[in-house]
Amino acid sequence: MIYKINMLSQAAKVKGQGVLSAYEEQVSLVKEELNEKFIVVENKWPDADITHYHTVNLRYFLSIPFAKRNGVTVGYVHFLPETVDTSLQLPKICKKVFYKYLIWFYKSMDYLVTVNPYFIERLGAYGVDTDKVTYIPNYVSDTQFFPIEEENKQNLREKYGLDKDKFTVLCAGQLQTRKGIFDFIEIARQMPHMQFVWAGGFSFGKMTDGYKEIKEVVDNPPPNLKFLGIMDRELMNEIYNLGDVMFLPSFEELFPMTILEAMNCRTPILLRDIDIYKNILFDFYVKGNNVEEFKILLERLASDETFYKMAVDKAWEGHLFYHRDHVSQMWDAFYTEIAPKAKPFKLKALLNRFGG
Repeated sequence: MIYKINMLSQAAKVKGQGVLSAYEEQVSLVKEELNEKFIVVENKWPDADITHYHTVNLRYFLSIPFAKRNGVTVGYVHFLPETVDTSLQLPKICKKVFYKYLIWFYKSMDYLVTVNPYFIERLGAYGVDTDKVTYIPNYVSDTQFFPIEEENKQNLREKYGLDKDKFTVLCAGQLQTRKGIFDFIEIARQMPHMQFVWAGGFSFGKMTDGYKEIKEVVDNPPPNLKFLGIMDRELMNEIYNLGDVMFLPSFEELFPMTILEAMNCRTPILLRDIDIYKNILFDFYVKGNNVEEFKILLERLASDETFYKMAVDKAWEGHLFYHRDHVSQMWDAFYTEIAPKAKPFKLKALLNRFGG
């Protein structure tokens, strides 16, 4: 039996956000690994056996009754009200309306998928039936993100105007207060013997939380801090290979694609010690809590070869744990379980598959 999955996403409208990266990776994975069971189409009229909503656009919400008439619906939980609250500056009335809409959208789905098990309980607190929520982690292709030779790393640093010999601290992500950008800036100021690089920008413009204060630093950064702006995804493998360490001091996250992408490049990971990582990143990363702790850990990574190698090895273990085979098996099990609850379209599937 072959089933049709319609993937719906408007994430491409906002450049430089993790939702788009997660969408592209997940769709590619299903198309390549599960094509004997499922045909995947994108952004079509919701007449599929499984309609998978990756973003919560109003037009998609209005299509839910039609999608349910033909099959089952799946919603991807990329954020909750509290993560939006710490990302964007919205008028109170807009927040209130959007948050109610967001939870309404999730409640309207037959099934939900979250990339972090930590958020299952949070969804339950909003009145969402947790029995319909499944945890499936993000995935990153190792053909797009991979380590490069040391000599090429030096050339890359020259390309981006960096010192070839300085210990390089990298962060990739949107410029937002919740990402810990101000701690990153302060640490750069206090550690002038290292160079710091931030790849990412204001994906949501002036709506971004902390926009004015962050923009002032971006326009006049410390001499050892370089802001690269929003980078095309095709260039991000270069960016991860620039750094000696990927340092993301976020206060609030779900499951950043940037962490997985850096792990694929054998780049060690330094993160803030927050609860949401504990059940997904285990001991694959180095952790700290504040500016002073981060400084100590960065100094140790730069000077202690044994400690640095341990951090590299742990990051690579993380890459192996979230390998393509592991994650594709989880999607296979999930789609296979829910597909029989839709109406199969035997002949139509075959016609679609062969261009009919």
